[in-house]
Amino acid sequence: MFSLSELVPLNQQQNRSKLLKPWWEVFMDYLVVLMLMTSVLTCTEQLSRDRVVCLPLDPSVTANTSSRSFSTRDTVATAPSSEQPMQIEPDDLHSAPRGRRTHLVYQQYVYISQVCYHEALPLCSRFFPYMALLQSLVLLASGSFWLHFPRTSARIEHFLAILAKCCESPWTSQALSHAARQENVREMEAERQPPRPPPPSSSPPVTRTRSSTTDSGTDSPLLRRSDSSVSSAVPPSPCPSTLSCASTMSSGSLTSRGCSPGSKPSVVVDSPRQDISLDKSDGEQARALFERVRKFRSHCESSAVIYKVYLAQTIFKLLMVTLIVSYTIPLLSNLSFTHTCRPEEQDLVGYAAFDCIHVLSSLLRKLLVAYLALLGLYGLLSVYTLSWILHSSLQQYSFHSLKELCSLRDVPDLRNDLAFLLHMLDQYDPLLVQRLSMFLSPVGESRLLEESLEQRWGEEKLRAMTSVDEDGCSRLQLVALPRLPPVLFTLSQLQVLKLELIKEARFTAQVANMTSLRELHLYHCTAAVDPSALGVLQERLESFHLTFTQASEIPSWVLSLRSLHELHLSGRLSSEGGVGRSWALGSLSRLRHLRVLVIRGMLQRIPAEVCEVAGSLVRLEIHNEGTRLLVLTGLKRMLDLTELLLQDCQLQRLPSALLSLTKLRTLDLQHNNLRTLEELLSLAHLRRLSCLRLAYNRVVVLPASVGVLRGLELLDLSNNQLQSLPSALFTLRLLRRLLLAGNLLEGLPAEIKSLQLLTELDLSGNRLENLPPELFSGCLELRILNVAHNCLSSLPCGIAALNKLCRLDLRTNILQELPSELGCCTGLHRGGLLVEDWLFLSLPPSVRDFLSRSCSPSDAHSGDRSRPESDSFPYFSPTQWSFSSALESQI
Repeated sequence: MFSLSELVPLNQQQNRSKLLKPWWEVFMDYLVVLMLMTSVLTCTEQLSRDRVVCLPLDPSVTANTSSRSFSTRDTVATAPSSEQPMQIEPDDLHSAPRGRRTHLVYQQYVYISQVCYHEALPLCSRFFPYMALLQSLVLLASGSFWLHFPRTSARIEHFLAILAKCCESPWTSQALSHAARQENVREMEAERQPPRPPPPSSSPPVTRTRSSTTDSGTDSPLLRRSDSSVSSAVPPSPCPSTLSCASTMSSGSLTSRGCSPGSKPSVVVDSPRQDISLDKSDGEQARALFERVRKFRSHCESSAVIYKVYLAQTIFKLLMVTLIVSYTIPLLSNLSFTHTCRPEEQDLVGYAAFDCIHVLSSLLRKLLVAYLALLGLYGLLSVYTLSWILHSSLQQYSFHSLKELCSLRDVPDLRNDLAFLLHMLDQYDPLLVQRLSMFLSPVGESRLLEESLEQRWGEEKLRAMTSVDEDGCSRLQLVALPRLPPVLFTLSQLQVLKLELIKEARFTAQVANMTSLRELHLYHCTAAVDPSALGVLQERLESFHLTFTQASEIPSWVLSLRSLHELHLSGRLSSEGGVGRSWALGSLSRLRHLRVLVIRGMLQRIPAEVCEVAGSLVRLEIHNEGTRLLVLTGLKRMLDLTELLLQDCQLQRLPSALLSLTKLRTLDLQHNNLRTLEELLSLAHLRRLSCLRLAYNRVVVLPASVGVLRGLELLDLSNNQLQSLPSALFTLRLLRRLLLAGNLLEGLPAEIKSLQLLTELDLSGNRLENLPPELFSGCLELRILNVAHNCLSSLPCGIAALNKLCRLDLRTNILQELPSELGCCTGLHRGGLLVEDWLFLSLPPSVRDFLSRSCSPSDAHSGDRSRPESDSFPYFSPTQWSFSSALESQI
């Protein structure tokens, strides 16, 4: 047993499947039902009443009987008529029976009737009703075979489910109303123009019979709910003429509703009807439906299974009708009323021949004629269906009528199964195709995304997300949006804009309202710029950061930003083919004001295109992500370069191209594979070089030629394999920061006292057992001293002379106590002493109180500002805590 609720989906499926049946399919279904009823009626009559009645046939007896009957009739006819009623004698009531005596009993008649029914009657008289019933059932099954075939039914059910969702969605009615209003506005603008004389060969105007409306097609079962919701949701128009103009089916109905041509322009222009905004849930459902339609379209357009099955079904029905008609028409002559039967059982009945009549022969003949008439009409419709299939391109569907609307001109043409389903649906109700086309239009999807973005990302929310960095610049970061919200272009005070993981970012002409925009970040974004907006970006953008995966993702308009000062590129820039090929970005000749170029990629050579901006470039950074940079000859042309950073380039020696960079001030070769620094002597003529960073390499020996770099103020040799320091290092009188962390140093020479301007010394992560007293007597300007992770057992006397010391790291050593002289270092009282807690307790209480004394807020603020920059003691204010991507912010 099954419940009544289980029949509801079947009923709904039957109601939906009729949407794909054109008028001829419906008519043919009714014809099959009539043929089925005819065959059932014939079978019922044959089972209940069909029989034959037989009499023996004797020629001599028949002749005598016939002559006697004729004489009797003559006597009766010639008898004089009397006005008196004839008196019948009592003896006349028992007169002898007349006619021919057959000498047969009742059982013999029954026997003869059964035998003659099977021997005398033709096969068509006995089996035609059953054959007609079987043929009707075959035609009934073949009529809807394409709807229930396993390979087609799944697609059809999915299509009908999507169609139902499209008709019920509030977005469909809103989009149709918007399209109808745009069409009306376009027609009114055309009517405002002065009439032009028609050319001599012009044809009379054709009245449109299909228009984008929301009031037609209410008889469809899929539209009852949507129409009711639209009627309740759409507010009434302030003018009846506007409502009638927006909901007519043809241009002829405009005059019947009272819309005069003179009044239409003023109504629409002065008080246009506003769009209905969707709520959040409706918008999400509409976006999900767009994605569902897109996936179904890609699935159905890959094959034409439904079309082929429907064509095969039509051909089969036509062949079936032809076969039935070909062998049924000759059977009409075999249906007769009388039959002569000559049974072989003459000894049983005594007669050789019998005259039999078929009781249902006349009825069977009429029913057969009716059945053939219905079958002929069914065949004509099959021929029409086949001709319609062959003469119509059912595997292609173009929205010609819908493209007359302004907002639906980009609806794509469809093919294969989806096109065939739309052709079948168009035969039922064209409005259903219109409603489905709303979810096939890229323009409609764009409008939906814009409306949802306007609702979720308003101006107040964007202003709340805007932050101000330590430089006073206003910043805004947008992550994982489908596109840019239109309200973004109204932020006139925004200076830095960061866009991350945005699929379709488009800068329109409204970007001109962002008068303060100077810096733009694109992190895996596909950005497009309108021609009107490109000129604005070319004049205002000064810094551009782009992160990508392949060079093909770089927008072409980036290389036309002529006012750009900084360009940061992060991604794979090298083209296929090895060292000889140029990078895939293109020429930089139009970036005439470019001063800073930062590249994070996998280059094998310095691109020749970079040399095109050598005249203006002052800073070049290349982070090569572990790929070996083989060719650096392009550096020789960058004569004005002042800062050069080559990290993760797998360099094993100092490049010889550095000799040409006479204006170089900063050289950063960190995270490479340098093993020797013998080429330092060749850098003697780089008299402006003040910063040299060689950390994270494999340098074993620091040559004495380092003394030729007289202008050095910062030397970073951290995380190498140095075991000793040459005395020439301490001849660099201008050196202020010396970073030697992470090496193998076991002692510090006494010549360290020569570095009297030294403000920062980092010796952490070495093997030092003691510090020379000359360090505290000669380096009086020292402010940062890091000796953590060493083997110090004590601190020498004289540390009190470092009255400017504000950072001292003594962690992870073998110290047993701390000298009380630390209390004389007034700069350490703000938490500048980093040491274990138990070791801190070895100090006298007065010194501990002094060092742990907290400062006032004003002093703390001034102290934060006076803290020196250090690589070993990095300091970040809260305003500097930023993240480079959304994933880091989530972590």
